[in-house]
Amino acid sequence: MKWPGQSRKAPLEGVPQSRRQKNYAAQSGYAYEYFHEGRRETGDGCEYVFTASGDRKTWFTVTVAVPEASTGAWERQHGRPLQSNERYAVAKMALMEAFDLRETPQAMRATVRVTPEQVEELLARLGVE
Repeated sequence: MKWPGQSRKAPLEGVPQSRRQKNYAAQSGYAYEYFHEGRRETGDGCEYVFTASGDRKTWFTVTVAVPEASTGAWERQHGRPLQSNERYAVAKMALMEAFDLRETPQAMRATVRVTPEQVEELLARLGVE
C-alpha cells in the first residue's frame, strides 16, 4: 500500500550475488564495516546504496548520490563516457572520503552527494583519463 505523498524508490540493480564485507579505517578514528547493496537510477543520475556500521552493532544505510551533472562534466572534458566500473569507483571513493571527513557514524546517515570537482579529483587519483 502506498500512502499519499510517499514515493517508491526503484529496486536496486547490480546487487552482488554474495555480500562481501569490506573494512575501512577512517581518518575520523572509526573503523567502518560496510557492504555494497546495489545501485539505482534516479531522475538525475545514479545512487549507490551501502549498509555500514561504525561500531559493529548499529547498521544503517548510506546512499551515495552521483548526479549526471557531476559525471557529465567529466565526460565532456575528457571526451568519453564513464564506464559503469568507473562510476562505481567514484561512489566507493566518495564513501571512503565521507568516512574520513564526517565526525561520527551518525553523520553518515545523510546522503553523500558527489560534486563535479570530486569526480575529477577521485578519478585523477585513480589515474583514469
